[in-house]
Amino acid sequence: MRAHRRYGWDRVLLVSGSGSAAPARTAAPQANGTGTRRENGEPESPALKVITTRHPGRWVAAAAIAVLLAMVASALITNPAWEWEVVGEFLFAPSVLRAVVFTLELTALGIVFGFLLGTVLALMRLSKNPLLSSAAWGYIALFRSIPLILQLLFWYNLALLYPRLSFGVPFGPAFFDIGTMDLIGPVTAAALGLALHQAAYAAEIVRAGLLSVDHGQREAAAALGIPRTRQLLRIVLPQAMRSIVPTAGNEIIGLVKGTSVVYIMALPELFYQVQVIYNRNGRVMALLLVATIWYLIMTSVMSVAQHYIERHYAKGRA
Repeated sequence: MRAHRRYGWDRVLLVSGSGSAAPARTAAPQANGTGTRRENGEPESPALKVITTRHPGRWVAAAAIAVLLAMVASALITNPAWEWEVVGEFLFAPSVLRAVVFTLELTALGIVFGFLLGTVLALMRLSKNPLLSSAAWGYIALFRSIPLILQLLFWYNLALLYPRLSFGVPFGPAFFDIGTMDLIGPVTAAALGLALHQAAYAAEIVRAGLLSVDHGQREAAAALGIPRTRQLLRIVLPQAMRSIVPTAGNEIIGLVKGTSVVYIMALPELFYQVQVIYNRNGRVMALLLVATIWYLIMTSVMSVAQHYIERHYAKGRA
């Protein structure tokens, strides 16, 4: 007797114990009392054996991928142009390690201030006040439309437009002023450009997360007399984090790589530093591989952290 059934993604074939069709008539019980009939006298069904359906296509695809991986590994190991001894020499060089730390610092500044401002912009977008909503929409549209490299150059050269910045009453007297170059140096300009650029994307990420929470949660909290700020921080935001974290993690990983744009400001981040080294010694591919390895390490660690954060906020989900 043969029958096909589906379990998950695999189809299995059920075959009788003898591998052939079931007999039309059941044999008589044996003399030792272990017959093939139940206690009520009805004949028992023949035993079934599960045979997993074979998938030769999967093995062919796996073999092809294994061959490709072996080819890539062979090309990396056997080609002397990669200069692995140079990679090992500069991978943990002090100047490269300082550049890695500076890259992480720029990423942290961009993410922290970007998401703080982005959260404010998201709340403004959700506001019923048309002025607040329109101002947030205009900011997001503007900063998402201008390339990051142009924003960095704008803040870096702000002193060309405003040599001095005044602080005081709007449209009134100024209490004091300061030179723009003294206030906004290269590092400040880089952090400011990254944060303002990131805020435009963070605003949409946070807004989407807040909208993913059922409105009944807010209504129930309001019916219990919970203040609006407490509703947001203790009820809405923890549930919204389920939708925010995956996209925010991608943005953070993207910003780690996006910090390489600040090389135009001659800041010693990772990409700029390896350029300085290979312009001095001519080992271009080896130093580019050093930068690649460090970017892989940083993004891999962040991906693992993102996985555990997602798992934390997914608790209780059905």
